[in-house]
Parts: sequence; C-alpha cells; structure tokens
Amino acid sequence: MKQLSTKITDTFWNNYRRLVKDQLIPYQWAVINDEINVTIQQENANTLNASEKSHAIQNLKIAAGLKKGKFYGFWFQDSDVYKWLEATAYALRYAPDKELQNKADGLINLIANAQEADGYLDTYFQLESPDRKFKHVSMSHELYCMGHYIEAGVAYYQTTHNQQALDIAIKMANCIDHNFGPETNKLHGYPGHPELELALAKLAEVTADSRYTDLAAYMIDQRGTEPNFFAQQALERETAHISELFNNMDPDPRSKYFQNQKPVRKMDTADGHAVRMAYLLTGMAHVARQNHDQTLIKSCQRLWQNITNKQMYITGGIGSTVAGEAFTFDYDLPNDTMYCETCASCAMTFFAKQMQELEPNSEFTDIIERELFNGTISGMSLDGKHFFYVNPLEVNPEASAKDPTKSHVKVQRADWFGCACCPPNLARLVASVDQYLYTTTNNTIFCDQFISNTTSFDNGIKIEQTSQYPWSGKINFTITATQGNNPDIAIRIPGWSIDDYQIKVNQQLITPTLKNGYWYLTDLPNGTTNVVLTLNMSVRQTQANPLVTADVGKVAIERGPLVYCLEEADNGPHLAQFSVTNQPNFVTELDDTDLPIKFIKITTHGQKINNTITDLYSAVQKLATPDQTLTFIPYFAWANRTPGEMQVWINRA
Repeated sequence: MKQLSTKITDTFWNNYRRLVKDQLIPYQWAVINDEINVTIQQENANTLNASEKSHAIQNLKIAAGLKKGKFYGFWFQDSDVYKWLEATAYALRYAPDKELQNKADGLINLIANAQEADGYLDTYFQLESPDRKFKHVSMSHELYCMGHYIEAGVAYYQTTHNQQALDIAIKMANCIDHNFGPETNKLHGYPGHPELELALAKLAEVTADSRYTDLAAYMIDQRGTEPNFFAQQALERETAHISELFNNMDPDPRSKYFQNQKPVRKMDTADGHAVRMAYLLTGMAHVARQNHDQTLIKSCQRLWQNITNKQMYITGGIGSTVAGEAFTFDYDLPNDTMYCETCASCAMTFFAKQMQELEPNSEFTDIIERELFNGTISGMSLDGKHFFYVNPLEVNPEASAKDPTKSHVKVQRADWFGCACCPPNLARLVASVDQYLYTTTNNTIFCDQFISNTTSFDNGIKIEQTSQYPWSGKINFTITATQGNNPDIAIRIPGWSIDDYQIKVNQQLITPTLKNGYWYLTDLPNGTTNVVLTLNMSVRQTQANPLVTADVGKVAIERGPLVYCLEEADNGPHLAQFSVTNQPNFVTELDDTDLPIKFIKITTHGQKINNTITDLYSAVQKLATPDQTLTFIPYFAWANRTPGEMQVWINRA
C-alpha cells in the first residue's frame, strides 16, 4: 500500500511551506550565486572563519570549465547547492513553478558538466587538490557532499522525472562503489561525516539496485573496526608530511566525534558530533529495514532509547556542548551552553521516520511531532529570512556577548552563515513535511501527524483531515473507502494526552483500546466514515528527571505539542528570578502582538524575587516575592521581537 498524493490544507504548515517556497528558496539561490550581500554570522564558537560569500555555484562553473578561477569558501559547501535542489524538488510538488523548475534543470545540467567521467564530483578537490581525492576521508566531506547530491537527485527525479538528475546520482554512487568496499583493491573506509549511508538506501529504493544497500551496509559495519581506517589514512599523511587545510581541526581518528571508537553494533550510547550521529542512525535504520537485519535494528533501538530518554532536550534538541557540537553524557543537558543545532533536530526527524517505518509506534511519531513543532522551526524567523544555527533553552544577551563559553548562543537570528548547513536543511524538511503524515504497511494506514490534509492511497482510500492544530485539540477525519477489503486505520494518541482523550466514530462515542500508542479503526466499510479525535489541550507543567541537574526544582510549560518559553519582551529582565506558584492558574489567549503568525500565549500568576540586597554575599534572609504576571509564548516564536533574555525552564516556588 502506498501514499499516492497529499495536499496539505493546514494553515500553520502552509504558512511555513509558503515561506520556504517564496522566501527561503529564492533567498538561498541568490546567496549561493553571490547575487546579494548578506551579513555572514560566524558560528561554531569561532572555530571556523566565516567566508564573505558563498561562491558555491561559481565553484561548480569553474569545475565544469565554464569559468576560470580558484575554489573559494568552505570545502564542504557543495552540499549547500544540493540541499537547495532537494528543497526545490519538494516545493515543486505543492507549488509548481516553471521558472523555478527551469533554474533547477539548468543547475542539474551544470552539475552534470562538473562531474568527472568516473562519476566523482567535489569541487574543492577537483580544483585545489585533485591528487588528494579520498585521501583524508575523515574530514574531507567528499562522501558527505556526494550523499547530499544523491538525495537531491533522487528527490528531483521523483518530482519531475528528470532522468539526468538520477543519472548523476547513479554515476556518483557507482564511483564510490568502485573505490570503497571489502575487495582488496578498494578502500576499506566510510564517511567521516555520515550522510552517504542514508542517501545510498534511498537510491537503492528508487533504482531497485541492492548494490547501493550493500555498499551502505558495508560502510556502516566497517566503521570503528580495526585496523582503523581513519588512523591508517592519518599515518599515511604523517609519513608523507602532507598538510591540508583541515588538518589543524582533525580530531583523533578513533575519536567519538566520528562515531569511530567502536563498531556501531557495540555502541550503547550516542556519542560525538550530534548531527553525524543522527545521520548515521538514519542510514542504519533504513539499511536494517531493507536487509531485514535484526541485530542492526536492535542497535538502532538501543541508541534511540539512549538519546530520547537520556540525551535529548524537551524541545527535541540534541547536542549538549559546543565542543564538537556533540553529545556529552547521560542527563547532561545544560540550558545556556548547549548546542541543539537546527540540523540536529532535522536529523532526529529523519531518524524517527525510519524507526517508524521499521515498526510503527507512537514513541517515534511523538518525537517527530516534538521536532517539527519545536526544535526545527525555531531555527527560522517568522518572516523566513533569518536563521539560528544554535537553538538554546536559556539566553542572556550579556552572557552571549561577554562569556566566551556562550559566544555560540545568539540572541537574534542571522541573515546567513559561512557554514550554511542549517537553513537549507530546514527548508528541505518543511517542504517535505507531507512525507511525515502517514505510514503504510500491507494492511494498515497509520495517521501519524495532525496536519490538515487530503491524501489518497493506491487502494482507493482517501483521508481528509481538518483541524486548527496545534491551537485546538479537535481533529476531524473523513475516511472514504471504495474498493472493499479495506485496511485498518490507526490514529496516533500523543503521549501528552494518553490519559485524557475522546474518540467518536460517526458521532458515536467509543471506548478505545490502544496498541503501541495507536487506536485502530477496523472493519472499515465502503463509503464515508467520520472520526473525531479530541485531545486534552490543557496547559501542562513538565519536570525533568532529577539527574538533569540543570533543571532541578524547575518546570517547563507545554500545551499540546508545543513547548513554551518566557521572553524579556513580555516579562522584563532577570528571568532567572521568576517562579511559578505550586498551583498556578493558566490562562490561554490569542496573542495580540504584531507578528506574522498569530499564536496562543499563556499567562499565569507567578512570583519574582524582590532582591533588595546590595552585598554580593550576606546572611540568609527571606526575600519578598511580589506578584508577577508571567507570559509564555511558543518556543518556536522567540527572538522575533526586541532582543533580550529567554528561558524555557522556570523555577517552581
């Protein structure tokens, strides 16, 4: 059973999809073509010097022999172009645009001209170090960039049937297969930055060629084995006294940064660079499904549990430290020095989707929802023109400006980045959000997300879903069946409403039972069946595990799928002095500020320390706690007004 077509009718998500199509895609096209001047923000805690412009398209033109010049920019930025192409492929599905498609067709032709005869394509190495291809795989990003093209080529082919787009991807994958593998005449390696693995799995599905799954599986299982491939290449460079531009930032070849310290099937905890880890897991889960590899599936499940139960922020963010943009250890979740890269939240969405495809369960689709409504879209301003690389849970502008350990924590979104991976990653996720609404098996359609849509399936089933989600918890399903022998319809009951929800079928209240977080509608008759799901949208106070020392004695405020936060714009400064009462009365109302998206804000009666002490330290005394009205807004909407403090976790009186 397959999902044939989906039209999203959801007000909330259509706004974001419009921003991607009308603002972000044209904006990024102008950036990668050096057509506009943008203020480049330096990220990564100042470890990388920001380039003044992209030059990404120009690099391709030089590689294609259409222009003269030298490579400029970061050595991995070919991927910016490919993510633009992938986002465009998805956007053309819901907003056909001949002019945009012509641009994309022209870009594909340029990429084909830049690609070498054997399928190799990486403009940095083609223009600057042609003798160093595949010689420094841990940091070169060649396989990463080519993986991103393979994803883009597959997506664009599926949208437009442009055979050239797919042929480039096949030629590229064949080049990698020619150079990597278990044979004695090949490199026994794998990507330093995982991405290729998941791309090869996608290519295997569209081409029905299992060679690409086999190559991905080989790279997954070769990782972290002895002799260590990265260590071998490092020794070869040292022996030959070879210096490369990224040598000075190359971690230990066996570092957890690379997820290279042990074979993946022996990993118990998610370690190292958070985006790399999540991309690796996405590829592992996809390959495990294609190969019916039960031990690899168990590894994915074990690492999923470690991340979501011990190393993930309430917003869905991952990456607890700026040092290596990485995981640290279980329950280490600081709010003001964390990383929570936008790319990492996107990657967790990709991983969760592949886990859902393995064995549908609401624990996966609950996380997709958490990522979609919180950790991902917080990376883009409400006007679609400014972006966060890092998504903090607590911000103090003075600390960001004066504390070097918090220099990566920004109080305003940037125009663009020198290392510009996050905006196009977010663009391709938002543009493809229709792919996250349903999961299908041979006999069940799983309704995973509450995003209004009309979807047709190849067995004659049509589902129309309408709601005002995430502001209202009433979701209407109109299910039409025409062919008989109909599948089950499974509707997710979110974990945050599992104890309080209501289902009516054709206006009759039922007593539901759940399986893996889903309610099943069985024996679906031909004709139309109406289902109304009503979720509890009461404001919730959430506490963290007490082992999360940063959040002891604090609560986070949630409503429906949304995490809320305090902003200085509403509450004044010194947010750390605020607290909610033990039994707060929460009031919800439509926000009246002049922002592009109207949302429901939450107010309550709280307290603020009236600190009249002038000495730095003094004898303990009771501090007065005067009345304070606290105003919370959705986390995704913060930093769209006057710059100031922000805080997700708040003291509990």
